[in-house]
This record gives sequence, structure tokens and C-alpha cells, in this order.
Amino acid sequence: MVLMNEKTDDIILAFESSADETSAAVVKNGNTILSNVVATQIASHQRFGGIVPEVASRHHLEWINRVTEEALTKAGINDPERQLSAVAATYGPGLVGSLLVGLMAGKTFAMVHHLPFIAVNHLAGHISAANFVKATVYPALAIMVSGGHTELLWMEKENTFQIIGTTLDDAAGEAFDKVGRILGLKYPAGKEIQEMAGHGKAVIKFPIAHTEDDFDFSFSGLKSSVLNYVHHHEQVSEEFNRNDVAASFQKAVVEAITEKSRLAIEKFQPKQLLLGGGVAANLALRTAVENLSKEYKIELTEAPIKLSGDNAAMIGAAAYLNYKQRLFAPLDLNVDPSLNFARM
Repeated sequence: MVLMNEKTDDIILAFESSADETSAAVVKNGNTILSNVVATQIASHQRFGGIVPEVASRHHLEWINRVTEEALTKAGINDPERQLSAVAATYGPGLVGSLLVGLMAGKTFAMVHHLPFIAVNHLAGHISAANFVKATVYPALAIMVSGGHTELLWMEKENTFQIIGTTLDDAAGEAFDKVGRILGLKYPAGKEIQEMAGHGKAVIKFPIAHTEDDFDFSFSGLKSSVLNYVHHHEQVSEEFNRNDVAASFQKAVVEAITEKSRLAIEKFQPKQLLLGGGVAANLALRTAVENLSKEYKIELTEAPIKLSGDNAAMIGAAAYLNYKQRLFAPLDLNVDPSLNFARM
């Protein structure tokens, strides 16, 4: 058996199952993907208009062994004890039943193959996806925008995260899906709203919430405004352009995120901006943040679009930061569905 400190590379097997994607990946040195297998459940949840936790859990159980075997095969891992340095899994936040599947898979694999186990915060995974593009320069400001979270995070140094702004109600991705239902779109609605916005004009003035804390977000009022606009026109049988609604809604979301980010940049003076999370795949948001980075002459690293959604490679990238600090977790660790970072 090759001792851990004799390895020239640190290779981690990672699991992600916090919502409706079952994923396993093998990541080298926190910045190179050897394999990343994702089994999605979108088709199973579309008819319900969102994720059904019990359905998600059952699908994870069906897929977890298959994605693990495929990830190991693609990465050329045939002797885990010799070739792997550690095993990692998401332990929160997310759906309880879904989290349990990936966490138990990770802990079991680690125990059987006598490898250290690393517990990863799902949100840290989204941010760490940027490491596949280039190494982060600190201090950094991370703009994390996903289906369940919208946060501004201050990273004073590597593997430290402090919340400086968060949503007080709906997350941006959640707002996209709810507006999608209002417009009669299938779940998830983010990509289709983006496509509709490209054919429309942002001519409708939807509100951008002003919160008590300069850096916090609120999207529930925006969603309600879209609902009222659509219902009013439908009730009086007045035609309206759905593409214009999509464009105007998207513009309001993007402006809310960029304006709060602007305030944070001016106060904290980061050396680098990071953009991650499922909604970070939105091209209008990416363009706006790119313009913001140019305006303030701050380097920007965006998570690759193909890694913006939930996947195990990003968990492997985040796990590597813990691995370097030897931050290993006990095998009796449980899931934490409400896990988050501390507020600054």
C-alpha cells in the first residue's frame, strides 16, 4: 500500500445528492476533473412543478451505485486505497432524504477502503467550482446565486466564508421557477426565461427591493409584482407580451444582484470576484458581473457554465481545501439540511 504522503497528487472521490442530481466525481488536486458523472431527475419532477423530496430520494438510491462505478471507471481508479487520498460528500444544506444518500455512500466508501472522509458544505462547492478555471486570489468576494440560496460571501483567506448579504425570502433561482409557473413554463424555468428574454424587451418596471441591510436581497415582492401584472391582464382580457415580461423580470433580478455586489465591492475592496451557483449560468447575469469587474478593475472568475448546476466535481474542489488543512469528519456525522456559513 502506498502511503498518503508518498502520492504526488491528491485525488478525491466526491459525492453530491443535495437536491435532484445524483453525482459522483474524481478530482485531482482540487483543480482537475478526472471524471464527473451526473444523473438528473428533471423529467421526474417536471409534472409536479418542482422537486418532490420523496421522489428525489428514491431516484438517488437507484442511481448512486451506478454513478459511482462510472466515475471510478472513467477516472481509471481500480485500487481506491492506493490511488485515492480521501472521499468527500455534501452534508448540507439540502433535502434531508437526498443528502442522506450521498453522505452514506461517501462514508461507507471511506470506511471500506480505509480512507479519510471529508464533509463539504454544498455552497462552498458552488464557489469552489471557479477553481477549475484558475486559483482564487484573496481576499475575494463570492456572488453565489442558486435555486435555494442567493448570497454575497466574503473570503478573507482560503477556505473561509462569511455571509455579508443573503436573501430574506425567495432565492433568485426560486424566483425564476415561480415566475416560470406564472408564465406557464415547465420546471426548471431559468433557461426558458432567459431564451424568452432574448426575444423580448425590458419595458415593464418591476420593483427592486430595498432592504434594511445594504447587502441583503429580497425577490418575493418582484415575484408578486409579476403575478399581479399577468393576472391583471388576463382578468381584463388584455394582451401582453410574455417575452417582455421575461425580459423585464430577468433585468430586475440581475440589477438587484449587481447593485448589491457593487456596494460590497466598494466597502470591502476585494482582489477578486467569484461567480457561482446554478443561476450563474444565466448569460445576462454573467455579462452584468463581467461589466462590474471591468468597471472596478477587479479580476473575475466565473464557474464554468457546465459546472454551475449541482455536480460532484465542485464538491471535490471544495473538499481539497479541507484536505490540505486535514479537516476530516467522523463517520458518525449526520446531515445538516439548514447548513450555512456564519454572518459577518
